[in-house]
Amino acid sequence: MSMFFTNARIINPASDYDKKGSLAIVDGKIALYGDDIKAPKDAETIDCGGKILCPGLIDMRAHAVDSIAAAAGGITTVVLQPDQNTMIDTDAVVERIRRRAEDGSSSRVYPMGTATQRMEGQQIAEIGQMQQSGAVAFTDCRKAVSNAQVMRRLLEYATYFNALVVQYPEEPCLAGEGVAHEGETATRLGLIGIPAAAEAIQIERDARLAELTGSRIHFSMISSKEGVDAVRAAKKRGAKVTCSTAPHYLMLNDNALEGYRTFAKVMPPLREESDRLALVDGVADGTIDTLVSDHDPKSEDVKRLPFGQAAHGIVGFETLLALALAPVHAGKVEMMTVLEALTSTPASLLGLDTGTLAEGSPADIVIFDPDKPWRIGADALRSSAKNTPFDSLPVQGQVWRTIVGGDLLFKEDA
Repeated sequence: MSMFFTNARIINPASDYDKKGSLAIVDGKIALYGDDIKAPKDAETIDCGGKILCPGLIDMRAHAVDSIAAAAGGITTVVLQPDQNTMIDTDAVVERIRRRAEDGSSSRVYPMGTATQRMEGQQIAEIGQMQQSGAVAFTDCRKAVSNAQVMRRLLEYATYFNALVVQYPEEPCLAGEGVAHEGETATRLGLIGIPAAAEAIQIERDARLAELTGSRIHFSMISSKEGVDAVRAAKKRGAKVTCSTAPHYLMLNDNALEGYRTFAKVMPPLREESDRLALVDGVADGTIDTLVSDHDPKSEDVKRLPFGQAAHGIVGFETLLALALAPVHAGKVEMMTVLEALTSTPASLLGLDTGTLAEGSPADIVIFDPDKPWRIGADALRSSAKNTPFDSLPVQGQVWRTIVGGDLLFKEDA
C-alpha cells in the first residue's frame, strides 16, 4: 500500500532539512519527499494540515515495551534495558526479544545487553555474541561498572565489535543509600542525599578510560551541572563521549519532592534549579546528545510508600515529545536540535537504519502538531501504569499519526 502525505512541514534532522512539502511511502519504505513531488499511483493521500512530519522517535532507554503507549507518544523504536525479569545477558534472550518484536505490529524493539555478567560488575558479558543476535549496546542499567580495571577491559573488548558501552554515571560509594539530591530539600525532608559530585567523578574517570582505550562510551541520564561540565570537557579533549538526559530533568528540580512526593522519585535524583538550567543549556549547545524517556511503569503499591522505601521511576512514553518541546516553546532550544536528539543521533549511535527520511529507509514517521495544547492526565495515559509527576500539567505538542514500516499504529482521533 502506498501513502502520500501533503501539506506537511517536513523535518529530517539527518540532512538538516526543514521545508513545507510532501512525502511518499511505497511498500513500507520512504520513496521520496520534497516541495514539488507527485503522488504515486493509487496512493492514499493524507493532508497533514501544516503539521510537522519527521522520522519516528527513537527512545534509547526504556524499562518496558508498553507498545500502545509508545505508539501514542510517536515512538517508533524502543530500546529495552537489560533489567527485565529475565535479564538480557545472553544471546538466547536477545534473540527471543528480537523475534517477539518482529512478529507483532508495534514499535520496533531492540534490546541492550548487560555489560557485565549478571550486572555484577566483575566479569565482562559476552557482548560479541549478544551483538550478533541483535543487541544494540551494552549497559549495567542503573549500576555503574565501578571497578576501573573491569571497565578498561570492557571498553577494550568493545572496540573489537565497535560496540557502544553505556555507563550509568554515578559513583556507587559516594551515592551509597541516597534517595534524593544532596542539598537543602533533602536536608529539610530528612532524606539521604546523593551529591552531584558522584556523577561528575564517574564521568571523568570513564572518559579518561575511553581516551586510554580509544573506545566509545555513552553516559545515560545526566542530571547535574557538574555532569554536563564533565562531558563538555571530555568532548573538548577529543574523547569519544556522548550522553543523554530525560525531559523530567529539564522540567523539574528537587522542589518536586516537597510533601514526600514519591511520584517524583527517580534515578538519578532530581537536582537543584541551577542543574536544571545547565541541562537545558547542554541540550541547546549539543553537549547532551540524546533525549530519552526512561519509561519505567510502576504500580501504586510500590510508589505510594514512605519515600525511602518507594520504588523509583516514572512513565515517559506519552509525555516524551511534549516535555521535550517545552524548551523549544520557551525559546531556549531549537526545534531541529530536539528532533535530532530524538531521531538521527540515537540511530547513529546504535547503528540503526531508521531515524531518517532518506529514500529507501524504513517508513517510520511521526506527524505531530507542535503547538496544540493539552493537559497531561494520569488516568488518560495508555501506559501500563500511571506513575507520573506531571499529572494535570498543561503542555504543547501532540502526536497526530505514528507509522512504522508503512503501517499506521496510532491515529489521534481513533
